[in-house]
Amino acid sequence: MCTQVIFDFVTPRNALLFALFLILSSCGVVNEQRVPQQATRTAAQESHVLDALNQAHNNWRGTPYVLGGAGMGGVDCSSFTQIVFKDYFGIELPRNTRQQLQEGTSVRRNYTRPGDLVFFKTGRNMLHVGIIMKGDRFLHASVSSGVMISNIGQRYWATKYLGTRRIL
Repeated sequence: MCTQVIFDFVTPRNALLFALFLILSSCGVVNEQRVPQQATRTAAQESHVLDALNQAHNNWRGTPYVLGGAGMGGVDCSSFTQIVFKDYFGIELPRNTRQQLQEGTSVRRNYTRPGDLVFFKTGRNMLHVGIIMKGDRFLHASVSSGVMISNIGQRYWATKYLGTRRIL
């Protein structure tokens, strides 16, 4: 008797509605601002990352921005982050900013930590990338001043902020 009731309930219309329900309940918008799974880091690890970033800053400070540049004579933003991650952390990153934006895990701005990549939309089709130091400070190859440390809280950067990705 029970099976007869179930079969009477399963009409083509009900089956279609049930299938639609399953599809919609399993789909959703990927939240690009999710908190990463690896949310903690030991004090020693944090110190190591900050030391490496400070060393990178000391070694590269003032190196002029050159579009397509990849050395001490001139470097662009994505090449700089690629070099820092390879030389100081042993991690290979793609060469361009758009590809780097696909790496790692998305992180909310208020959950950033040293070593996170921070991205900005600086023009209609232009992106910029830097590396979070501590707090709102980030290391990057600036078009105006070469390799330097800036603050995300500064009006210019705050209005251009696009997202953060965790690699380390």
